Amino acid sequence: MRTLDRLQTDLIVHGAGRVAELDRLNLEAGQVAHGDNGVEVAGHLQSLTNPAVYAAGDAANTAGLPLTPVAVIEAKVAASNMLKSTTSVPDYAATPTTVFTVPELVRIGMLEHEAHNSGLNIDVRYTDTSRWYSNYRIGETAGATKILIDKDTDLIVGAHLFGHGHVELANTISVAMKHGLTTRHLKSTTVVYPSTGSDLSSML
Repeated sequence: MRTLDRLQTDLIVHGAGRVAELDRLNLEAGQVAHGDNGVEVAGHLQSLTNPAVYAAGDAANTAGLPLTPVAVIEAKVAASNMLKSTTSVPDYAATPTTVFTVPELVRIGMLEHEAHNSGLNIDVRYTDTSRWYSNYRIGETAGATKILIDKDTDLIVGAHLFGHGHVELANTISVAMKHGLTTRHLKSTTVVYPSTGSDLSSML
């Protein structure tokens, strides 16, 4: 197999993320268990081996995705638990993840196979938005959405969006998923037109 030692490009995109600098903290001296993914914590972000220590974000091994807003949520929960001696846990429900390409690519909730495997009675609503006015007016030629609806509850359980401005659609969908708004609720809402947000009712 030939190995490529050198590659000449016009652009390099670095998306490797960050690694927490835990080595300098000498966690062993404090008997704080940790691994490659950070400090080992309980659900309420308290160290499993030293109750005086809490960790959040990149420094903690949690169920949350390695995202800035997730780290903020965890930090708030950890601080509250420390100050109030409580055991609240972060709510990771409906956390959007985005690749800031042009156009954006966004995922919230379940993938289609995950929804099927969980036994949900889902309706897959796929829409090609490449020729919609919201794309046409800015000269964008690519766009599509796939939204997974639980037929029994009319709730969104997953959304996959590819298009200009779809990160803002994701924020609306995230609110709906987290607070139990149905597709009927979303479609009955009056929104600014013409805007990308006004496309949502047609995607549902």
